[in-house]
Amino acid sequence: MNAPGDIRILEIRTLRGPNRWTYPQVIEALVDIGALEDYPSNTLPGFVDRLVAWVPNLIEHRCSYGERGGFVRRLQEGTWPCHIMEHVTLELQNMAGMPGGFGKARETEERGVYKVIVSAYEEEIAKAALREARELLLAAIEDRPYDMAATMKRLRRMVDRRWLGPSTACIVQAAEERRIPITRLNEGNLVQLGHGAAQRRIWTAETDRTSAIAEGISKDKDLTKQLCASVGVPVPEGELVRDPSHAREVAESLGYPVVVKPYDGNHGRGVCTNLMTGEEVEAAYATALEEGSGVIVERFIPGYEHRLLVVAGRMVAAARGDLAFVVGDGRQTIQQLIDSQLNSNPLRGATEDSPLNPVRIDTAARLELARQGLSGESVLPEGQRVLIQRNGNVAIDCTDEVHPSTARLVALAARVVGLDIAGIDLVCEDVSRPLDEQGGAVVEVNAGPGLLMHLKPVEGSPRPVGAAIVDHLFPPGDAGRIPIVGVAGFRGTTEVTRLVAHLMRATGKRLAVASTDGLTVAGRVVRAGDSTGWNVARGLLMNRTVEAAVFENPPRVMAEEGLAYDRCLVGIVTSMDTEARFPELRIEAGDPVWGVLRTQVDVVLSEGTAVLNGDDAQVADMARLCDGHVILYARDGASPAIVAHRGTGRRATFARGRDLVLADSREELVLAGLLAGRDPDAVLPAAAAAWALGYAPDAIRAGIESFPAADAARAARADRAAQAASN
Repeated sequence: MNAPGDIRILEIRTLRGPNRWTYPQVIEALVDIGALEDYPSNTLPGFVDRLVAWVPNLIEHRCSYGERGGFVRRLQEGTWPCHIMEHVTLELQNMAGMPGGFGKARETEERGVYKVIVSAYEEEIAKAALREARELLLAAIEDRPYDMAATMKRLRRMVDRRWLGPSTACIVQAAEERRIPITRLNEGNLVQLGHGAAQRRIWTAETDRTSAIAEGISKDKDLTKQLCASVGVPVPEGELVRDPSHAREVAESLGYPVVVKPYDGNHGRGVCTNLMTGEEVEAAYATALEEGSGVIVERFIPGYEHRLLVVAGRMVAAARGDLAFVVGDGRQTIQQLIDSQLNSNPLRGATEDSPLNPVRIDTAARLELARQGLSGESVLPEGQRVLIQRNGNVAIDCTDEVHPSTARLVALAARVVGLDIAGIDLVCEDVSRPLDEQGGAVVEVNAGPGLLMHLKPVEGSPRPVGAAIVDHLFPPGDAGRIPIVGVAGFRGTTEVTRLVAHLMRATGKRLAVASTDGLTVAGRVVRAGDSTGWNVARGLLMNRTVEAAVFENPPRVMAEEGLAYDRCLVGIVTSMDTEARFPELRIEAGDPVWGVLRTQVDVVLSEGTAVLNGDDAQVADMARLCDGHVILYARDGASPAIVAHRGTGRRATFARGRDLVLADSREELVLAGLLAGRDPDAVLPAAAAAWALGYAPDAIRAGIESFPAADAARAARADRAAQAASN
């Protein structure tokens, strides 16, 4: 059919923090569907079938019906392109390996122009998925071919290049489940968990508690063995060798079979096991040297490879390896059998999310085949079983089988090397029996171990290794948070921010403040002028010296960029402007602007407090949205909002003449004369915030009295003048 119109993406905006749509980062696209406004999906012949054939997982989208197949039902009943675009964008991201997400499509006041909002865990991937969704949608509408495989290849390549690896991602997911803040520090796997002085950092399975000295020791396999042996951890005898003839000499002194491996290699590369002759040893020497700076020859330990993960002195997961065999069919070569029987397994691959590596006929495999009188070009008789690889297949979960004495030994090995997180390689016949009964031994201690084998085992149950690492970094009750106060509203926010910051400095904490005044840390001006943008404010939370923070959040910045923090301990909203609108953001007066401002209340922690202006009905109405406590403030304690609020047992601050009153349903604390010569629109919310933070009434009084009244009044006047000019 002829296309009834086009779909144009007019602009894409990234809301990097909590916003009026949702908490995580999203992209907000302005999309014009033109004449397609008159063509819902049920009016386009064959469209639904083509779309679902290309993206079959759309059947899992529940949509407004709340059940599997709900979105497909909407397609069949008739829905519009931007709604479809939202779902397809999310599904393309999921298919490419990104986490699941949030999506919405909303009309604007201009006919045919919509906002499409979708989760953007990685901004560029989300934008690429949105553009691909547009192309796919148009192809389905116009009944023309679409190369879905090529699209997924492009997106998966982006995910491999730009998204977190599986080890880092599982730790991040565990942190998110504990509501610990997440900040990605680079395009790789360096991630900050927590804020300011309470933060920890990870890089895959290494943490900022991982000693550089311990990591260096773990790379020195000979020194590692010496340290382990010194505390009674069984290790194979062996020696660092200088050349092939020396390797042969050491092998003969140890007695065959032996293992030849790189002195500082990893991932099993260059390791040749069960070597039986001097010729094999000399050949293996060259292979090992290619993968490291030196070569070790050591006694061969019979049995299966195992990888045991130790976190904070405790074994938390274990995986067992298996031998890789092929079985002849009388037709295919060994190389062909490897490809058809081993590498065809979807669990094998070169990407980070594949628990098993592809099997290659490398030097170690050639030695193994040569020992059996074979090569990669040999054709095996039907039914003949041939060993290809002894190591590199560790992906069978055996955590529950590990003998307690072995669990203690591997924890000891990690401790003597000095690693907080370690992957311990050991070889034994049966991990459920003590090592000394079977001649088993620890063969390596590894820093920064891969976690995939424990997350996606070929057999057995996945293990919550990410949660174990997060619990190591953040004990129960510690969410990596510092006290954060956010101040939002259309009037008076700068002065409230100044006074709240003044009160918080009295605690002695190293305070950071981002406001229209500038950016300060511990009273030192870091940046002059308006510092309310997301990037500037976000930088404060990456500063490891910051122990508390105050953020001023102008509504326009909230609408344009989102908040710089995910949650706060206190959120203050001073005022609503019913006539405010942001036409360049397609946000009109009324509910849309109220929805922007309410974000400050949405992010208050359950143990936190929203401080709301009871004299502004629209602001006071935000109390119902708060997960935590609510303190209303007002110029008159007899106002209906304050009376009703106190009637529910909640707290309020209000003026009574020149006095400031802190009240709940039963009692009142009167700070006499505290409002004399001071702006109640600043003092009341600031005092409420200090009260919410647990400051004693005497401390609140002292803090407010030490804030220069003349300066405060002058600042308040300047603040009101500046905001009037901006409006």
